Amino acid sequence: MATEHLDDLTIRLHPDDDVVVAKRAVGAGTQLRSGVLRLTAGADVPAGHKMAVAPVAQGAPVRKYGQVIGFASVSIAPGDHVHSHNLVARDLGLAYEYGTDVRPVNFVAHDQRRTFMGYLRPDGRVGTRNYVAIVSSVNCSASVSKYVAERFRTPEFRRDFPHVDGVLAFTHKGGCSMQPGDGPQLLQRVLAGVARHPNVFGYVMIGLGCEGNQVIDIDRRYNLSVLRPGQSRPAFMNIQQVGGVRKTVDAATEAIRALLPLANAQRRTAQPVSSLVLAENCGGSDGNSGITANPALGVASDLLVRQGGASVLAETTEIYGAEHLLTRRAVSREVGERLIEFVRWWERHAAMWGATIDNNPSPGNKQGGLTTIFEKSLGAIAKAGQSPLMACYGYAQQVTSPGLSFMDTPGYDPVSMTGLVAGGCTIGCFTTGRGSVFGCKPAPCLKVATNTAVYDHMIDDMDLNAGTILDGTETVEQVGRRIFERLIAVAGGEQTKSEQQGMGDEEFAPWPLGPTW
Repeated sequence: MATEHLDDLTIRLHPDDDVVVAKRAVGAGTQLRSGVLRLTAGADVPAGHKMAVAPVAQGAPVRKYGQVIGFASVSIAPGDHVHSHNLVARDLGLAYEYGTDVRPVNFVAHDQRRTFMGYLRPDGRVGTRNYVAIVSSVNCSASVSKYVAERFRTPEFRRDFPHVDGVLAFTHKGGCSMQPGDGPQLLQRVLAGVARHPNVFGYVMIGLGCEGNQVIDIDRRYNLSVLRPGQSRPAFMNIQQVGGVRKTVDAATEAIRALLPLANAQRRTAQPVSSLVLAENCGGSDGNSGITANPALGVASDLLVRQGGASVLAETTEIYGAEHLLTRRAVSREVGERLIEFVRWWERHAAMWGATIDNNPSPGNKQGGLTTIFEKSLGAIAKAGQSPLMACYGYAQQVTSPGLSFMDTPGYDPVSMTGLVAGGCTIGCFTTGRGSVFGCKPAPCLKVATNTAVYDHMIDDMDLNAGTILDGTETVEQVGRRIFERLIAVAGGEQTKSEQQGMGDEEFAPWPLGPTW
């Protein structure tokens, strides 16, 4: 068999790594060389998977990205396929430092900062879309909310209100029979965050009337009825008080009709890119995610931060084992310790159910080459670029700080993105190696494929291809700048692939924290 050059088929991410990642499938018996190094692939190594380049004794750590991703469950020889059959996760014994790797941001001069065409709202925030919403306080009003939205899915609506992006129904499965405490409060925070989102011009909130999560309580807790000049007055109603389904649908429809001419009068104007709040998420990850799309998104995130904008990393269960790298970038010990508090809460939460959070990779992740949560996390935090960590937020808390911040969310994509959007993120960027088809109205969301094969196969769903990095036709920096430019274009009104297909109406999923009674 002919000898292949190791660098042509694989990539080594750090000089200290014990493994390389296959750029494309490597067949068993393939001879590989690089300088004095000679390897023979001991088994088939699929694209995105790992192959050992150094011997690793049983129980010894295995490194990728220059960091420990797990421990050898058996002795590993050079050329071996390294995956779940010979690599396991166990306690890393991490030591935390705070602020030791903070790099000052090289801000772009004010007279050179970019703009986009956005919607300036009365509270000073800037929207990237212009929706009208029906917000359901409880699952019992979900059907009514959807019936109202369906009345505006007509050709006449698009003709009469061309400057309104749509009428959306935000429904969910909770709102009653919830234990008092964090669960109901979190749900209320999400619903209020969507109602007052910069991409939502106005809304109607609908409840049943006898539920625990009362519409009036959400209003009072978040002062939703207190308006600033130029804001539209929301309508609050309960099905039982109005007189049933048909009467409530009619009443809510009339309330929406009153809002639509006002929403349609809104116009895009030139706004600073510094007003953007970016939600970063990854789903359907593979072994390429931490090599291509995630670090490229990190470049775009840094570019946004340099413009004075905000970028929000999330998914606490998917930074696990890599959180020590983020605490070193925290601008204060308080910020870094807040991040560790999130991690410790998740450890306790998982233990309550007899589980641990070190088994996070899904079947699709594993098929794509990711073996342990540590490996997945080290690739995931690449989305954060190199900017200092300025703040940490609880789930769906309003993001008020410019720069890079972190939000405590689960790793489940719809729940994570719902929290980010409810927290005020006005645009999203979602990296995927397996092919996620996610949309997150009311915020547009770009999807970036980690490899060319997925991009080509799912061309109707993927907005950008980061696989060009593996192909050797672009650098991480070049793809990152491409993502940044598309973010600006989409913020200004260009539709994403998910928007073109109408995706995003069903992905609203508040975190169902706590038991149901």
